[in-house]
Amino acid sequence: MFDPTDLRNAFGCLPTGVTVVSMLDDTGTPTGVTVGSFTSLSLAPALCLFSLGKAQASARLFEEGVPFVVNVLSTESTDLAWQFAKPLEDKCEGVALVETLVQVPRLKDAIAYFACHAHGIHDGGDHIIVVGEILEYEHKEGDALIFYRGQMQTPAPL
Repeated sequence: MFDPTDLRNAFGCLPTGVTVVSMLDDTGTPTGVTVGSFTSLSLAPALCLFSLGKAQASARLFEEGVPFVVNVLSTESTDLAWQFAKPLEDKCEGVALVETLVQVPRLKDAIAYFACHAHGIHDGGDHIIVVGEILEYEHKEGDALIFYRGQMQTPAPL
């Protein structure tokens, strides 16, 4: 067995991008969760993936076909990252939202977004792995917020 805290610290040696995955809750109300495991998977077909802890309240909302949006946060969005990471009644309070093709709102200030339908949900130990089929995306200028060694960071200039 590994010490979970030490293993998490080892994983933290690699910076990850910070995203908010937005979706609708059981009542159709917009909600979301901060995710640091987003990555591209395939260009043809257009697929992406992320993982989410099974203990997360949002994990139960994902099943095949469910729509969601992955929002890539900018360096100016640290407050949003923490807002969606907390167990709040209304995670979208005060957040500017824009509708998407999949009828799940995206975060207006994201530097990129990927509107998806869940293509597959896979077991990943204490996490689920959500593969999304990308149906719409957009990107704009800006630097991505990253998570590194347990803290939100901005990319270092070259």
